[in-house]
Amino acid sequence: MNDATASKAAAAGRQVASRVPLIFIRHGETDWNREARLQGQQDIPLNGLGRRQAERNGRALAGVLAAGDWRAIASPLSRAAETMRILLAAAGRPDVGFEIDPILKEISYGDWEGLTLAEVALRDADGARARERDKWSFVPPAGESYALGAERVAAWLESLDGPSMIVAHGGILRILLHLLAGLPSHDAPYLATPQDRVVLFTRTAVFTI
Repeated sequence: MNDATASKAAAAGRQVASRVPLIFIRHGETDWNREARLQGQQDIPLNGLGRRQAERNGRALAGVLAAGDWRAIASPLSRAAETMRILLAAAGRPDVGFEIDPILKEISYGDWEGLTLAEVALRDADGARARERDKWSFVPPAGESYALGAERVAAWLESLDGPSMIVAHGGILRILLHLLAGLPSHDAPYLATPQDRVVLFTRTAVFTI
Protein backbone atom coordinates (compact mmCIF):
# COMPACT_ATOMS: atom_id res chain seq x y z
CA MET A 1 0.00 0.00 0.00
CA ASN A 2 1.53 3.35 -0.99
CA ASP A 3 1.28 6.48 1.16
CA ALA A 4 -1.69 7.87 -0.76
CA THR A 5 -3.62 4.61 -0.50
CA ALA A 6 -2.79 4.25 3.19
CA SER A 7 -3.93 7.81 3.86
CA LYS A 8 -7.18 7.22 1.99
CA ALA A 9 -7.84 3.97 3.84
CA ALA A 10 -7.15 5.57 7.22
CA ALA A 11 -9.45 8.49 6.38
CA ALA A 12 -12.24 6.07 5.45
CA GLY A 13 -11.78 4.22 8.71
CA ARG A 14 -11.92 7.40 10.78
CA GLN A 15 -15.15 8.43 9.04
CA VAL A 16 -16.72 5.14 10.09
CA ALA A 17 -15.42 5.53 13.65
CA SER A 18 -17.07 8.93 13.89
CA ARG A 19 -20.55 7.45 13.47
CA VAL A 20 -20.42 3.75 14.45
CA PRO A 21 -19.31 2.24 17.79
CA LEU A 22 -17.39 -0.98 17.23
CA ILE A 23 -16.61 -3.78 19.69
CA PHE A 24 -13.65 -6.01 18.85
CA ILE A 25 -12.83 -9.33 20.52
CA ARG A 26 -9.86 -11.45 19.57
CA HIS A 27 -10.53 -15.20 19.52
CA GLY A 28 -9.43 -17.19 22.55
CA GLU A 29 -6.15 -19.06 22.81
CA THR A 30 -5.29 -22.06 20.63
CA ASP A 31 -2.50 -24.59 21.08
CA TRP A 32 -0.61 -22.85 18.26
CA ASN A 33 -0.85 -19.56 20.14
CA ARG A 34 0.61 -21.28 23.19
CA GLU A 35 3.44 -22.69 21.06
CA ALA A 36 4.00 -19.28 19.40
CA ARG A 37 3.30 -20.68 15.91
CA LEU A 38 2.19 -18.44 13.06
CA GLN A 39 -1.45 -19.41 12.54
CA GLY A 40 -2.50 -17.03 9.80
CA GLN A 41 -5.46 -18.58 8.00
CA GLN A 42 -4.95 -22.14 9.26
CA ASP A 43 -8.11 -23.34 11.02
CA ILE A 44 -6.78 -24.14 14.49
CA PRO A 45 -9.43 -24.69 17.21
CA LEU A 46 -9.63 -23.10 20.65
CA ASN A 47 -8.07 -24.88 23.60
CA GLY A 48 -9.47 -24.98 27.14
CA LEU A 49 -7.97 -21.64 28.15
CA GLY A 50 -9.29 -20.09 24.95
CA ARG A 51 -12.83 -21.15 25.81
CA ARG A 52 -12.48 -19.69 29.31
CA GLN A 53 -11.21 -16.43 27.82
CA ALA A 54 -14.25 -16.29 25.54
CA GLU A 55 -16.53 -16.81 28.55
CA ARG A 56 -14.74 -14.03 30.43
CA ASN A 57 -15.22 -11.63 27.53
CA GLY A 58 -18.89 -12.55 27.27
CA ARG A 59 -19.45 -11.76 30.94
CA ALA A 60 -17.65 -8.43 30.48
CA LEU A 61 -20.02 -7.57 27.62
CA ALA A 62 -23.28 -8.65 29.27
CA GLY A 63 -24.37 -5.14 30.21
CA VAL A 64 -23.36 -3.61 26.88
CA LEU A 65 -25.19 -6.22 24.83
CA ALA A 66 -28.29 -5.97 27.01
CA ALA A 67 -28.44 -2.20 26.53
CA GLY A 68 -28.80 -2.17 22.75
CA ASP A 69 -28.80 -4.02 19.46
CA TRP A 70 -25.42 -4.95 18.02
CA ARG A 71 -24.71 -6.51 14.66
CA ALA A 72 -22.48 -9.52 15.42
CA ILE A 73 -19.92 -10.62 12.82
CA ALA A 74 -17.18 -13.26 13.06
CA SER A 75 -14.28 -14.48 10.98
CA PRO A 76 -15.07 -17.84 9.34
CA LEU A 77 -12.13 -19.53 11.07
CA SER A 78 -13.49 -21.88 13.74
CA ARG A 79 -11.52 -20.31 16.60
CA ALA A 80 -13.34 -17.02 15.98
CA ALA A 81 -16.79 -18.48 15.36
CA GLU A 82 -16.59 -20.64 18.50
CA THR A 83 -15.42 -17.64 20.52
CA MET A 84 -18.48 -15.71 19.32
CA ARG A 85 -20.87 -18.53 20.30
CA ILE A 86 -19.30 -18.91 23.75
CA LEU A 87 -19.24 -15.20 24.54
CA LEU A 88 -22.85 -14.66 23.44
CA ALA A 89 -23.95 -17.50 25.74
CA ALA A 90 -21.85 -16.13 28.62
CA ALA A 91 -23.35 -12.67 28.06
CA GLY A 92 -26.83 -14.13 28.41
CA ARG A 93 -27.61 -13.63 24.72
CA PRO A 94 -27.42 -17.11 23.14
CA ASP A 95 -30.41 -16.06 21.03
CA VAL A 96 -28.38 -13.53 19.06
CA GLY A 97 -27.44 -14.72 15.59
CA PHE A 98 -24.19 -13.70 13.97
CA GLU A 99 -22.82 -13.31 10.48
CA ILE A 100 -19.68 -14.92 9.07
CA ASP A 101 -17.53 -12.68 6.89
CA PRO A 102 -14.34 -13.92 5.14
CA ILE A 103 -13.00 -10.35 5.08
CA LEU A 104 -12.26 -10.81 8.79
CA LYS A 105 -9.89 -13.75 8.28
CA GLU A 106 -6.44 -13.34 9.79
CA ILE A 107 -3.55 -11.98 7.75
CA SER A 108 -2.05 -14.87 5.80
CA TYR A 109 1.51 -15.95 6.60
CA GLY A 110 1.55 -18.14 3.50
CA ASP A 111 4.36 -20.70 3.50
CA TRP A 112 5.34 -19.69 7.04
CA GLU A 113 2.09 -20.83 8.65
CA GLY A 114 2.65 -23.47 11.29
CA LEU A 115 6.21 -22.32 12.01
CA THR A 116 7.59 -20.43 14.97
CA LEU A 117 9.63 -17.31 14.26
CA ALA A 118 12.77 -19.22 15.28
CA GLU A 119 11.96 -21.87 12.66
CA VAL A 120 11.30 -19.17 10.07
CA ALA A 121 14.72 -17.64 10.77
CA LEU A 122 16.37 -21.02 10.17
CA ARG A 123 14.47 -21.78 6.95
CA ASP A 124 14.26 -18.28 5.45
CA ALA A 125 16.85 -16.02 7.07
CA ASP A 126 16.60 -13.37 4.33
CA GLY A 127 12.82 -13.25 4.63
CA ALA A 128 12.95 -13.02 8.42
CA ARG A 129 15.36 -10.06 8.21
CA ALA A 130 13.21 -8.34 5.58
CA ARG A 131 10.17 -8.72 7.83
CA GLU A 132 11.99 -7.14 10.76
CA ARG A 133 12.90 -4.14 8.61
CA ASP A 134 9.28 -3.42 7.66
CA LYS A 135 6.63 -5.61 9.28
CA TRP A 136 3.73 -3.56 7.90
CA SER A 137 4.61 -3.95 4.22
CA PHE A 138 6.47 -7.26 4.21
CA VAL A 139 4.69 -10.05 2.28
CA PRO A 140 5.63 -13.60 3.41
CA PRO A 141 6.07 -16.17 0.62
CA ALA A 142 2.56 -16.88 -0.74
CA GLY A 143 1.18 -14.71 2.08
CA GLU A 144 -0.18 -11.26 2.78
CA SER A 145 1.17 -8.07 4.35
CA TYR A 146 -0.58 -5.93 6.95
CA ALA A 147 -0.79 -3.26 4.25
CA LEU A 148 -2.72 -5.59 1.94
CA GLY A 149 -4.95 -6.68 4.81
CA ALA A 150 -5.68 -3.04 5.61
CA GLU A 151 -7.04 -2.51 2.10
CA ARG A 152 -9.65 -5.25 2.49
CA VAL A 153 -10.59 -4.18 6.03
CA ALA A 154 -10.92 -0.49 5.10
CA ALA A 155 -13.40 -1.36 2.36
CA TRP A 156 -15.34 -3.59 4.78
CA LEU A 157 -15.54 -0.80 7.39
CA GLU A 158 -17.39 1.38 4.93
CA SER A 159 -20.18 -1.22 4.81
CA LEU A 160 -20.99 -0.95 8.53
CA ASP A 161 -24.28 0.82 9.17
CA GLY A 162 -24.75 0.58 12.92
CA PRO A 163 -23.20 -0.60 16.21
CA SER A 164 -21.17 -3.71 15.42
CA MET A 165 -19.37 -6.40 17.40
CA ILE A 166 -16.75 -8.51 15.70
CA VAL A 167 -14.70 -11.52 16.71
CA ALA A 168 -11.56 -11.90 14.65
CA HIS A 169 -7.78 -12.04 14.95
CA GLY A 170 -4.75 -10.19 16.28
CA GLY A 171 -3.71 -8.94 12.86
CA ILE A 172 -7.19 -7.53 12.24
CA LEU A 173 -7.09 -5.68 15.57
CA ARG A 174 -3.73 -4.11 14.69
CA ILE A 175 -5.18 -2.98 11.36
CA LEU A 176 -8.28 -1.52 13.04
CA LEU A 177 -6.14 0.42 15.49
CA HIS A 178 -4.27 1.87 12.52
CA LEU A 179 -7.40 2.70 10.52
CA LEU A 180 -9.70 3.82 13.34
CA ALA A 181 -7.35 5.19 15.98
CA GLY A 182 -4.46 6.43 13.84
CA LEU A 183 -1.81 4.09 15.28
CA PRO A 184 1.20 4.52 12.95
CA SER A 185 1.77 1.64 10.56
CA HIS A 186 5.34 1.16 11.79
CA ASP A 187 4.03 0.61 15.35
CA ALA A 188 0.86 -1.40 14.70
CA PRO A 189 2.50 -4.81 13.96
CA TYR A 190 4.29 -4.75 17.32
CA LEU A 191 1.17 -4.17 19.42
CA ALA A 192 0.22 -6.93 21.86
CA THR A 193 -3.31 -8.24 21.28
CA PRO A 194 -4.65 -9.94 24.44
CA GLN A 195 -7.22 -12.71 24.14
CA ASP A 196 -8.88 -11.97 27.47
CA ARG A 197 -9.93 -8.38 26.82
CA VAL A 198 -12.56 -6.52 24.80
CA VAL A 199 -11.67 -3.45 22.73
CA LEU A 200 -14.32 -0.76 22.29
CA PHE A 201 -13.91 1.86 19.57
CA THR A 202 -16.07 4.95 20.20
CA ARG A 203 -16.38 8.35 18.54
CA THR A 204 -13.59 9.83 20.63
CA ALA A 205 -11.47 7.07 22.17
CA VAL A 206 -10.53 3.40 22.34
CA PHE A 207 -11.24 1.53 25.57
CA THR A 208 -10.25 -1.90 26.86
CA ILE A 209 -12.74 -3.84 28.98
